[in-house]
Amino acid sequence: MFKMVAAGLIALFAMGTQGFAQDKGAVGISMPTKSSARWIADGDNMVKALKERGYSTDLQYAEDDIPNQLAQIENMVTKGVKVLVIAAIDGTTLSNVLQQAHDANIKVISYDRLIRDSGNVDYYTTFDNFQVGVLQAGSLVKALGLPEAKGPFNIELFGGSPDDNNAFFFYNGAMSVLQPLIDSGKLVVQSGQTGMDKVGTLRWDGAVAQARMDNLLSAYYTDKKVNAVLSPYDGLSIGILSSLRGVGYGTKDQPFPFVSGQDAEVPSVKSIIAGEQYSTIYKDTRELAKVTSNLIDKVLKGEQPEINDTKTYNNGVKVVPSYLLKPVEVDKTNWKDILIGGGYYTEAQIK
Repeated sequence: MFKMVAAGLIALFAMGTQGFAQDKGAVGISMPTKSSARWIADGDNMVKALKERGYSTDLQYAEDDIPNQLAQIENMVTKGVKVLVIAAIDGTTLSNVLQQAHDANIKVISYDRLIRDSGNVDYYTTFDNFQVGVLQAGSLVKALGLPEAKGPFNIELFGGSPDDNNAFFFYNGAMSVLQPLIDSGKLVVQSGQTGMDKVGTLRWDGAVAQARMDNLLSAYYTDKKVNAVLSPYDGLSIGILSSLRGVGYGTKDQPFPFVSGQDAEVPSVKSIIAGEQYSTIYKDTRELAKVTSNLIDKVLKGEQPEINDTKTYNNGVKVVPSYLLKPVEVDKTNWKDILIGGGYYTEAQIK
């Protein structure tokens, strides 16, 4: 008798847990590419955070192919996910598939990169992207000893991908710091290339940045030195440094200029420790995944999610309610405390 009751309770418990998991539903996660370690971490962290809350997940990487991302999202809609979390390759190409999601009562969260030109974006979770640019430029200004230093110092500017809305926030944040110094003559852009239409780097491609740096060096710096380079992302920074190394920078007589970055990727952290790249911006993707999973849970429970910005991110159709996290500048002085001490990396990963 006891065995029968116990067996019945176990069966009931199993049915209950299956029902609970099924009730929670599936979340579709669309990431742009595996070519950046940052996006791999984002995907892994999202899956972990959602599974801890009882959701199943469908994680897809589109490898920077826009039709591929569209097809993957359409498939998620067809399969009936309850929520879509999308880090868009091109934030302007998703209107039709997001209409399909809206018609199917699927909530859409724009993840880190703002999806534009659609009223069917429910929420946006990201870091304070304007502040990322402020920190990047601030690190270069500090390294050059400005505004006290006399100068003038030569600087070249790189922007992110023009189809990524974040790239404009990074650039505008940086220029809010750099433009007054350019106007005063303390910083000089020898190439004259400013503005995202001239400095943008399609698909955040390090090889494209390296080729552009090659061109800048051969055209404008045969008899001058570069003192600083604004780079919005570590993958670009590595390419820029490679170009500089090719013309003799990185020696005792001709040290590297100060080069910024973003995402605290392992190769760039190692480069910072080696005295090559000057700084990067750390964005703890574990926290972004946690905030996003919390938001999903609240929304699906019919509760009001936590939002801390309702003014900044107008996607061309609506201001998207957003949650912004704080970015952190990392350089040679604090990388260990922040990245190792915070458990983001182990020392073995950085060696």
